[in-house]
Amino acid sequence: MSDTAARADLVSDGKLQGSVDQNAADLGADDETLDESPRGEPQVVTVPSATRADRLDKVLAGLLPDHSRNRLQGWIESGNVLVNGQPGKVRQTVGPGDELTVWAQPAPETQAFTPEPVEFAVVAESPDWIVVNKPAGLVTHPGAGNWSGTLLNGLLYRYPELAQVARAGIVHRLDKDTSGLMVVARNEIAQTHLVRQLQARSMGREYVALAHGWLAASGKVDRAIGRDPRVPVRMSVERPVAPKPAITNYAPARRGMVDPGGRVTEVVCRLETGRTHQIRVHMASLGHPLLADTIYGGKNIAGAQRQMLHARALHFDDPGGGGEVQFAAAVPADMAQVQESIAWSA
Repeated sequence: MSDTAARADLVSDGKLQGSVDQNAADLGADDETLDESPRGEPQVVTVPSATRADRLDKVLAGLLPDHSRNRLQGWIESGNVLVNGQPGKVRQTVGPGDELTVWAQPAPETQAFTPEPVEFAVVAESPDWIVVNKPAGLVTHPGAGNWSGTLLNGLLYRYPELAQVARAGIVHRLDKDTSGLMVVARNEIAQTHLVRQLQARSMGREYVALAHGWLAASGKVDRAIGRDPRVPVRMSVERPVAPKPAITNYAPARRGMVDPGGRVTEVVCRLETGRTHQIRVHMASLGHPLLADTIYGGKNIAGAQRQMLHARALHFDDPGGGGEVQFAAAVPADMAQVQESIAWSA
């Protein structure tokens, strides 16, 4: 689970950057089609006579030193480099006299704040906020490896005015493979109000999880979380790097059996803080990793294909003065199917 607590710097960040038009390329197109593409004017370079014949990507890296070889390879693979008028190949040999036609492409990160049609459900909205039900598999915010196709891109597409709010109004996050409720601010005043509720721990967030083993009783995990010093993609409570306070309240709802797979507990978790992967890390620290959460020791049993974690309830004080508002979202179909495959005893 990545329900990272929003910090005050969310509202002090600069406004979202303007979008950059995406460039399309047809790998199998002929010269005429390529010439008619809306990619703008290309750069045409003739390989100098003093250049040693070599792979296209290497030669191009020498001719265009302002761009990394990795980026240039991407341009070649997407059909944005021609060799003597024909689509180039990364490993093809080019040498003196060859004519290279190059359409420079924007860096992936420049696409981060581009509006895109992305599917997500809106549970409710007001002039100050939007409550969405994020599907599993959708990244919340652009970042390394996921510069487009995120919830943020979809929010900007559906609500263009969010371009005037830091991070498109996103107040808190859910991990890619965690489903459920999130609140998005529609203006900076509302965003500040909601961020302060998170800081004061007055915003209520309730999750349902399926964990390995049987939990005997309710409890609280109060253990700081930081990066795992050995595995960069993991968070840890054991010798964490730059740890931050993290508190998770948990209670078993029912217990069951899976054959094969063994014991399973349906757990209700309530957050007092919101750290990266908090519930996942805290449950694993108890010896009860979530089903299919392979990063933290979970196994793919009962048909689970992603960590079995869903943000099912959310309440907060309406920044517009409407008092406390509450929302709920049933578990998605994939998680419901896993629940149905478990023989529940209590």
